[in-house]
Amino acid sequence: MTRFLPHPLLSLVLLVVWLLLNNTIAAGHILLGGILALVIPLLTTPLQKNHPPLRRPLLAVKYLFVLMWDIILSNIEVAIQVMGPLRKLTPGFIAVPLDMTADLPITLLASSISLTPGTVSVEVSKDHQWLYVHVLNLKNEAETIQSIKQRYEKPLKEIFAC
Repeated sequence: MTRFLPHPLLSLVLLVVWLLLNNTIAAGHILLGGILALVIPLLTTPLQKNHPPLRRPLLAVKYLFVLMWDIILSNIEVAIQVMGPLRKLTPGFIAVPLDMTADLPITLLASSISLTPGTVSVEVSKDHQWLYVHVLNLKNEAETIQSIKQRYEKPLKEIFAC
């Protein structure tokens, strides 16, 4: 059953979404939705990687709240910098050394940085040792790197135990 239906929950969700989008439960739509619900997981299974397991789910919830708070504060800060009195912005690139090697935590770190206004993740080095980030107003490179490592990377390392 695992090979024929690699992700039963995904198949069910695909079928339900298909029927909801078409707003009908006609036999033809159920049949086509069922075929898609079987074929899509089979085609996408080879693309999926094994990710490190979530070791500390409560810390993950806390991380989400911290991230949301940082997004709110950064939105206000960037709005003041951009629309406020003319200030001299000092944009720049920084290279953040990574202590993680697994793809999922690095992707979550890069996404967290990009979601926070004023910073954008640009690239991860091929050896997964560095994350390159553009900062809108770079005042102190070492302080910014330390802030990213403490505020985002450290909790992600604990969440995924990597």
